[in-house]
Amino acid sequence: MTHAEEPTTGIRATSTRTTFRLECAVSADIRATPERIWELLTNARDMIRWNSTLTSMDGTIALGETVTMRVPEAPGRTFKIKVTEFVRNTRMVWRDGNPMLFLGVRTYALTPNVAATTTFQMVEVFSGLLLPMIAGNLPNFQPIFERYAADLKAEAER
Repeated sequence: MTHAEEPTTGIRATSTRTTFRLECAVSADIRATPERIWELLTNARDMIRWNSTLTSMDGTIALGETVTMRVPEAPGRTFKIKVTEFVRNTRMVWRDGNPMLFLGVRTYALTPNVAATTTFQMVEVFSGLLLPMIAGNLPNFQPIFERYAADLKAEAER
């Protein structure tokens, strides 16, 4: 397991890996309501304006919908993500891939705190039989996740 913490923002990313499972997670305390953060997380049209980890995002972020996105780390590749869970202002799950071969599942969670902040958590789990063969080609997700959380925090606290 590896761990990094960005000292000025308190953003923390972790990564764990076994043969057939890779998990990356990030959390951040954000001075904003869950409703404000949820608005940012579910507005696909506006997301590339504040999110430096995306180059494009199209579609509607809602239960059962598919969104397409491109990221700087995989130029020329389009990811088609299905929204499989959607609990307004609380939790959302995205899935991409084949459960047996290679699957990515990203979970977003928002937890309100007493101190007028919200804890944002994002966890992505990659799994499947192909993971051992392609793991070496995957980027280091920790800095990407930290950047994503920092972008979200900056925009939500604006």
